[in-house]
Amino acid sequence: MRGVLFDGRQVVVVDDLDVREPGAGEVRIAVAAAGLCHSDLSVIDGTIPFPRPVVLGHEGAGVVEAVGAGVTHVVEGDHVALSTLANCGACAECDRGRPTMCRQAIGMPGQPFSRGGRPVYQFASNSAFAERTVVKAVQAVKIPAGIPMTSAALMGCGVLTGMGAVLNRARVDRGDSVVVIGAGGVGLNVLQGARIAGALRIVAVDANPGKEEVARLFGATEFLTDVGEVRGVLPDGADHVFECVGRVELVRAAIDLLDRHGQAVLLGMPAADAEASFVPAALFLDKSVLGCRYGSSRPQRDIRLYAELYGEGRLLLDELVTRTYPVEDFGKAVEDAERGRVARGVLTF
Repeated sequence: MRGVLFDGRQVVVVDDLDVREPGAGEVRIAVAAAGLCHSDLSVIDGTIPFPRPVVLGHEGAGVVEAVGAGVTHVVEGDHVALSTLANCGACAECDRGRPTMCRQAIGMPGQPFSRGGRPVYQFASNSAFAERTVVKAVQAVKIPAGIPMTSAALMGCGVLTGMGAVLNRARVDRGDSVVVIGAGGVGLNVLQGARIAGALRIVAVDANPGKEEVARLFGATEFLTDVGEVRGVLPDGADHVFECVGRVELVRAAIDLLDRHGQAVLLGMPAADAEASFVPAALFLDKSVLGCRYGSSRPQRDIRLYAELYGEGRLLLDELVTRTYPVEDFGKAVEDAERGRVARGVLTF
C-alpha cells in the first residue's frame, strides 16, 4: 500500500508498505483523507525528534475496515475521525477526564507497519499518510457519514487543538477579549472557538495580509499584521492571548499583551531546546502562562460535539480545506503549506 515515509534523510511516497492486522482493542482504518499539519513538517526538520523510519501523518479520517477483539463502539463500515491519543483509559489521569496527560500515550511509538520485512514506526500513534493504519479503538471516533472525509480529517488535530484550547483550557467566556497570534490551521480554529464561546473582541495577528479574509470568516473582529499594533486595538491588553506559531519572541509578546488576570496559552511548537524570556513581575496581576497539549481534549466527547456544531452550521470545517492533493503530490502540499498558500492542505487516497 502507499504511504509517506521519512527515513531520516528524505521523504518519499512509497507503495510497498504493509500494516499488520488489528489486535485486541484495535481498529484498522482505510484512510480516505489526511490533513498536512505543521507537526508533520516538524518531524522532517527535526523540531520534533522522532525515531525513523516513520510513516507521517496524524490528522485523518476514513472507514473502519476491521476491528479486533473487544471493540464494540465502532463496526466495519463506520466513518471515523482519528485522534492521536492512544490513552489507556484506566489510569488516574484518564479517570479524571484528562486523556492528554495519560503517561501511556506519550513517548511510546509503535511499529504496526513494515517495509521489505523491516519494522516502520507510527507517528503520533496514527500515521494517517498511509492507505491503511491500525490504531487503538479509543482513537477512532464515529462521525456522521454526511461529513466529507476531507473536512472530517481536520477534526483529529487542528480542530481539536484550536477549539479545545479555547473551550477546555482557557475556558473563554462571553464578552472576553481574545488575541490569536498566527492564522494557520490551528489559529483559525482558535478564532472560531472564541466566536462560538461568545468572545466580544477577537483580534487575529498574522504577518501574511492575505489571511485577513479567512481570519474574519472564522471569527476575527480585527486583523493585524504586527503584534506591536495590538495595543492600538486593545489598550488595556487582552483576557486571552493564544500563541499559535511557535516562536519564542512571540511567546514573550503574548505575555506582554495580557490584561490583568489574563492568560497566555502556548500552542505553537518551538524547538525542543528553545527558551523564552519574560519579566516575572508582569505576572503578579494574576496573569498566567498556560501550556496546552492537544487542546486538553477528550476526543470521544469533543469530536462528537464538533460534529454536532458542524451540522448546525456553527463550526466551519469545509472552509478550512483550501486544497486537496493526491498523496503522490505530497511535495507540492508541503510547498504550499510552507509558503502560506493554504489554511489546510489535505491529502487524499
